[in-house]
Amino acid sequence: MSYTEEDAVKTIAIVRPVLEQITHKWCILILTFLCEEPKRFSALKRELEGITQKALTETLRRLEKNGLVDRSVTTASPISVTYSITPLGRTLQGPYLSLLNWAMEHRDDLQSVDSSSGRKSSSSQKLIPFA
Repeated sequence: MSYTEEDAVKTIAIVRPVLEQITHKWCILILTFLCEEPKRFSALKRELEGITQKALTETLRRLEKNGLVDRSVTTASPISVTYSITPLGRTLQGPYLSLLNWAMEHRDDLQSVDSSSGRKSSSSQKLIPFA
């Protein structure tokens, strides 16, 4: 399906809230990590260098509320919480991996544009390749 600028204008009221939910700051990385396997909160926090506990909690709640992530509590001692991706969340795997691969392919281009404008890059994290 070819999506034109005219189509975008007609559907912006419907599409914008959806895009805001699935492209929120940490959502793409969290869902990409959960596509591989369910993870505990602490494992996600370790993998997402720079995320605060509050930001991770809020993002996971948002993803759960939107039906993209399941939260499972194990009541056996010690109590643990595991997050897994839902079938709906898994439908984002292809687009997210494409976006991450694009970012890897063009990161030097973006960094050179940023440095030529005299602005400092806000990202000090190492960029890692995705398959």
